[in-house]
Amino acid sequence: MYRILRTEKLAEKIFLMEVEAPRVAKSCQPGEFIIVKMDDKGERIPLTICDYNREAGTVTIVFQIVGASTQRMAELKAGEAFQDFVGPLGQPSEFVKEDFQKVKARKYLFVAGGVGTAPVYPQVKWMREHGMDVDVIVGAKTKDLLILEEEMKAMAGNLYITTDDGSYGRKGMVTEVIRDLVENQGQRYDICVAIGPMIMMKFVCLLTKELGLPTIVSMNPVMVDGTGMCGACRLSVGGEVKFACVDGPEFDGHLVDFDEAMKRQQIYKTEEGRAMLRLAEGETHHGGCGHCS
Repeated sequence: MYRILRTEKLAEKIFLMEVEAPRVAKSCQPGEFIIVKMDDKGERIPLTICDYNREAGTVTIVFQIVGASTQRMAELKAGEAFQDFVGPLGQPSEFVKEDFQKVKARKYLFVAGGVGTAPVYPQVKWMREHGMDVDVIVGAKTKDLLILEEEMKAMAGNLYITTDDGSYGRKGMVTEVIRDLVENQGQRYDICVAIGPMIMMKFVCLLTKELGLPTIVSMNPVMVDGTGMCGACRLSVGGEVKFACVDGPEFDGHLVDFDEAMKRQQIYKTEEGRAMLRLAEGETHHGGCGHCS
């Protein structure tokens, strides 16, 4: 069992939990994710890692209520436990594996949208711990839905806040801030990392492609099973079939077919839709989720 040490409501329907999981904390890296399962009857829920403390043996997760399982999770209290807390899974962020001198020579821009702020945070923290200052843009619909502001402020070189309704920070979309920084303020970046809702990442990539700014995105929003079994997170990346949970979750955003991914995400939610995908994708369609027997 994996004991929950701390819970916190960050915003409406968004919760943080610090979990005692020494083996995961010992080896996890930014960009990776875990799978939680509450009990024998609970479903597996893939969640990107928000933070970790190797000495204390803890891993921090952030999740949003989107269905019955996450509603049940939100009701758990400190002292209770998860039956399973599996990880780390997926591939770590590319900069973790690269030659550090090459990474240090680059100027990074991180763009976080909504709950995507959670997986951006450990990457920004990694950069700060390795002596690098990075710029961070955090976007939310309203001030009330903004999360981890103080934590991000402590790790970022420059933090730019934007809200759709203008209730806090700058009014507008994250793309407007990117364009302003590059075109009006003369900022030069070598890599952009964008994590958030699919539609946000799509439009960030359209802009950064125009600006000639290489961009990495995390496709964790499309994951369901998290082990490569169900095929829900199937993507087209540069014309090749990839699966977010085993090949990613991070990919070259300029190569991801976002329109196909978003359409497939909606189709997959219904039995009829899964049948159509099974027919269209033939032998390349995964059926390990049990829906396609």
